[in-house]
Amino acid sequence: MSAVTETEKNINTEKKTTNRFVEVAKSLMKNKLSLIGIIIITLIVLVAIFSPIITSYGPYEQNLERTKLGVGSEGHFLGTDNYGRDMWSRIAHGAIISLLVGLSSVGIGLFGGIILGLLAGYYRKLDSIIMRFVDLLFAFPGILLAMLIIAMLGTSLVNVVIAISIWSIPGCARIVRGSVLSIKNQEYIQAMKTVGASDLRILLKHVLPNCTAPLIVYGTMRMATAILSTSALSYLGLGAQPPTAEWGAMIAAGQDFMWDAPHISIIPGIAIMLTVFAFNVVGDGLRDALDPNMDVNN
Repeated sequence: MSAVTETEKNINTEKKTTNRFVEVAKSLMKNKLSLIGIIIITLIVLVAIFSPIITSYGPYEQNLERTKLGVGSEGHFLGTDNYGRDMWSRIAHGAIISLLVGLSSVGIGLFGGIILGLLAGYYRKLDSIIMRFVDLLFAFPGILLAMLIIAMLGTSLVNVVIAISIWSIPGCARIVRGSVLSIKNQEYIQAMKTVGASDLRILLKHVLPNCTAPLIVYGTMRMATAILSTSALSYLGLGAQPPTAEWGAMIAAGQDFMWDAPHISIIPGIAIMLTVFAFNVVGDGLRDALDPNMDVNN
C-alpha cells in the first residue's frame, strides 16, 4: 500500500514539474526580449559547437599578405586582423572560450554558494561565521576582487575561472540562505525531523529543490557577468594571452588600429554585447516566470 502511495506521489510530482516547465516556457515565449535572447544564445552555442566546420581558416592561421582586410572582403566576410587571421574564425572559436569560462566559473560559484548558503541557513551556529565571510567578499567590488585573485595566482584563463567563481559565491550563498530560512520551519520539514530523517537528506531532498527557481535565474544572469568579466580581464592583460582567440583579448589587440581597421575591435565588441544582452534578458524573463518578486541584484 505504501509502495503504491509513494508511486502516486512520484507521478504527481513529475506532472507538477512538467506543468511548471510548460508554464515557464510559455511565459518566455510570450516575452519578446526573452525570445530574442534565447535565439541569440542558441546561435552562439551552435557557432561554438560547429566552429571547426563553419570556418574556412584556423583561428591562428596567419597570412601577412592579407592583413587588415575590411568586412565583406573576398574569402573573409568579417575581414582579417593585423596578422591576416580570419576574423570570423577567431570570433567563432572565441565563443567556445567565453561559454566554457562562463559555465565553469558560474558552476563552481553556484556549487560553493549552495553549500555555504545551506549551512548558514540551516545551522544557526554557522550562520554568523559564514555570513561574515560572505560580507567580506561583498566588501570588494567584483572586478577588483577578481583582479586581486589573479594578481596572486597569475594570468591565465584557469585563474580567471577561479577568480570569477569566487566572486560568484557570495551572491549565491545569500540567495540560498534566504530560501532555507523561509523553508526550514515549514511543517513538512519538522515532520521529517520527527520521523528521524537526517539533516543531509532534508537539505538535499526537501530544502535544496525549493531553492531551484532563484538559483536558475541567478545562474543565467551570472553567465552574462562572467562572460563580460572574462573579456574585461583579458582586455587588461590578466586573462587570455595573445594569440588566444578570446573576445576581450581581440579588442585589446585591435585598439591600435581603430583608425585604419576598426573592425578588429568592433566585431568582438559586438559579440560580447550581444551575448551579455541575451543572457540578461533571458534571466529577466526567467525571473518574471519563476518568481516576479525575486531580487537577484546581488
